[in-house]
Amino acid sequence: MDLHIVNETSKLKAVILGTAVSNGPVPKIEDCYDPKSIENILAGTYPKESDMVREMDAFEEVLKKYQVKVYRPTVIKDVNQIFARDIGFVIEDKFIRSNILPNRLEEIDAIHHVYEQLDPKNRITPPEEVHVEGGDVMPWNDYIFVGVYTGDDYADYITARTNQEAVDFIKELFPHKIVKSFELRKSNTDPKENALHLDCCFQPIGKDKAILHKNGFLIEEEYQFLVDFFGSDNIFEISKEEMYDMNSNIFSISEKVIVSEKGFTRLNTWLRDQGFTVEEIPYAEIGKQEGLLRCSTLPLIRE
Repeated sequence: MDLHIVNETSKLKAVILGTAVSNGPVPKIEDCYDPKSIENILAGTYPKESDMVREMDAFEEVLKKYQVKVYRPTVIKDVNQIFARDIGFVIEDKFIRSNILPNRLEEIDAIHHVYEQLDPKNRITPPEEVHVEGGDVMPWNDYIFVGVYTGDDYADYITARTNQEAVDFIKELFPHKIVKSFELRKSNTDPKENALHLDCCFQPIGKDKAILHKNGFLIEEEYQFLVDFFGSDNIFEISKEEMYDMNSNIFSISEKVIVSEKGFTRLNTWLRDQGFTVEEIPYAEIGKQEGLLRCSTLPLIRE
């Protein structure tokens, strides 16, 4: 398989879409990786497997409608395998395995049928000190945008997934790219004050537009860099409530076609006003785990 990803929006040809089959029982609080899952467990609203399977089937249907080759992970009994973006990401022709939370390593084994099709020289495993997940990494043509947390209290945050060592590693791997990092706001307890990954508060769309949430960024100058980069007229700024609902975590099939959650009324209206085709699907149950459409995908080939 010849991998090819240089940005977030070129026409998608092949992707890994996670699976909600055999998702396991409702997790214990101490086993949760994010504050939103904890909130829903305590409220008794944690999503049912049947609802999440239905949502992911709707997503697969839309991908196939646009002739995308869809790979699914091998189902592991009682393991949450929804968020394929956490386990790896592709930049150019390289597949970079994420150094993810240790008790999630078997999720990588579940995509072995895809991994073995790749040229071994393009399969990259970062050294142990490099912490990185795909939700924090966004190739954007000449740039690679990376969400990080570099505070001294990094180890205290289960929500801090990508460190400075990852930024340095990506710079080394792609010396011809401009690697730009962004410090993200983290909270183990309040999902409205937590940008779990960069795609929870920012995503480029089309050729020159972006969805953005200011409070997700710890440093105002870094947020301002994106406003200046895309231009304020090209930015859809989402509220704290919309960030919580994961409005920035939609998914581009092409520069013109975007898959979005059907409840994102304000965003979807704006997208259509900008000339995008919006494929609306139900995905709010999966959103209760602080991840949405982009998190569920691992793009392999774009034109």
